[in-house]
Amino acid sequence: MNKLVASVLSGLAIMSPGVTLAATRPEWRPARDAVIEGPSLNNPDTSNGIAIYTGNRSIIIITDHRVEVRVFTILGQSVSHDEIPPGASILNINSRGIYIVKIENITQKVAL
Repeated sequence: MNKLVASVLSGLAIMSPGVTLAATRPEWRPARDAVIEGPSLNNPDTSNGIAIYTGNRSIIIITDHRVEVRVFTILGQSVSHDEIPPGASILNINSRGIYIVKIENITQKVAL
């Protein structure tokens, strides 16, 4: 066990000062070529024109106005918190799982 701890500590000492261990957060981008699988997860008619879709490990939002979007893991950890412009936007998430999307008065469970 002591060898393992020493190995980890020496590995950390070798890392350059600019290297961080934290993973990069996914960012929203325009969804020009997004593949939408199936119907909207919510009803856009009752959701102020906001539609939520999934496709290829991504969350896709289509809206006619600027909205604040929050995405959480099922355990409540923040994945993304951004304002997205009108139109279609996509958030690529590399991890499969269940996520919670919050937009205005909408809370939607999303499985990727």
